Amino acid sequence: MPVDTTEAIHAGTIALLEAMFERNDLRHDDLISVIFTATDDLHAAFPAAGARKFGLGDVPLLCARELDVEGSVARCIRVLMHLDTDRSRAELHHVYLEGAVHLRDDLPA
Repeated sequence: MPVDTTEAIHAGTIALLEAMFERNDLRHDDLISVIFTATDDLHAAFPAAGARKFGLGDVPLLCARELDVEGSVARCIRVLMHLDTDRSRAELHHVYLEGAVHLRDDLPA
C-alpha cells in the first residue's frame, strides 16, 4: 500500500478480498468471520470499513495491530478468514499482493 489514506486502505483491502474470493472460489455465505491486522504505519482507516464497502457488512469483522517488528513489510494489511467449507486446507490458496509477495515463498502458488 503506497500511502496511508482512507481511500488507499479501503482500496487495498478490497483488492485483497477480491483476490482471495477469486483465487479460492469463495461465496459470501462461506464466511464465518474475518480478522484484519494492519501495521503501525496505517492510521487513516479501519480495513473492516473497506470490507463493508466490499459487501461484508453482515459478517463479523475485527481489526487488530500487526506486531511492530524491525524490517517487516511497511503499510501492510493481513486477512485471516474463517470459512464454513468442506474443502481441505490444500484446496485453499493464500494470497499475497504488492510488497507482501515474498513473505511466504514456502507456500505453493
